[in-house]
Amino acid sequence: MQIPDLNLLVALNVLLEEGSVVGAARRMNLSAPAMSRTLTRIRDALNDPILVRSGRGLVPTPRALELREQVRGVVELAHGVFTQSQDSDLRLLERTFSIRANDVFFGVYGGALRQQMALDMPKASLRVVPEGFTDDEALSEGRIDLAICATNKFSSDIKVQRLFTCPFVGLAREDHPIFDQPITAQRFIAYDHISVSRRGRARGPIDTVLAEQGLQRRVSFTTPTFYSAIFALAGADLILPLMPQVLLKTLAPMGLKLRPFELPITLQPVDIVQAWHPRLDNDHAHRWLRRTLKTFCDNAVA
Repeated sequence: MQIPDLNLLVALNVLLEEGSVVGAARRMNLSAPAMSRTLTRIRDALNDPILVRSGRGLVPTPRALELREQVRGVVELAHGVFTQSQDSDLRLLERTFSIRANDVFFGVYGGALRQQMALDMPKASLRVVPEGFTDDEALSEGRIDLAICATNKFSSDIKVQRLFTCPFVGLAREDHPIFDQPITAQRFIAYDHISVSRRGRARGPIDTVLAEQGLQRRVSFTTPTFYSAIFALAGADLILPLMPQVLLKTLAPMGLKLRPFELPITLQPVDIVQAWHPRLDNDHAHRWLRRTLKTFCDNAVA
């Protein structure tokens, strides 16, 4: 029996994850021409183009989509066969962890996680995947290893663990006129607000609470990340009304002259969770990742 080239499966898995010859080449430490030749071999072996040009990028064919989960499973199975002996020594592990989270979490815990990985898994690397516009099957399909977010809207088979509860405060430049008098709901809405939304939404739970009091705010700036919102506060009369309290600790090292304040309305804090697919539940390295993040969060709360 002729044994197929299993390296093609590994390459196919990476190509489907990256959707880019250049990105796949970078992850496999190959040149772009070499990766392109590998894609040609995959196309010949499967008798399908696998990835086709669409605009400036590449999109998978129906056949590629049909094979994606199966290929991922075979690669993970093979990886498990060859790495079981390394479970007792994470320092030998060469692996990339793909984590989906927003800038808040990695702004607070990213540095500590990288430092701990350098000590315990020096050959492993970290890949941060931005949050998407819609919920998808990234965990089930193996495109990410861990999701960290403020939602429990996962399929029933996904494992979920609470990391911490995140309350909110307001934030403005330290000489903002809102601090001249006690901050009431009326004075709170007297200044333009910033909305942080990766979907570009200017309205949210805060508007519902204000409406119950017959109040309405004006949102003049909407941005997808908290750090872009924070930098927009300097030299402006804008207010960031929903600043995650956990992010305040990152402001002092940046030297920004900003001041938090207690919100004059009642908003429920949100639970931040980490979620993963059950196939990774007993994976030694993945357990290290989950345990390390949970420890960081518990120590921060303590």
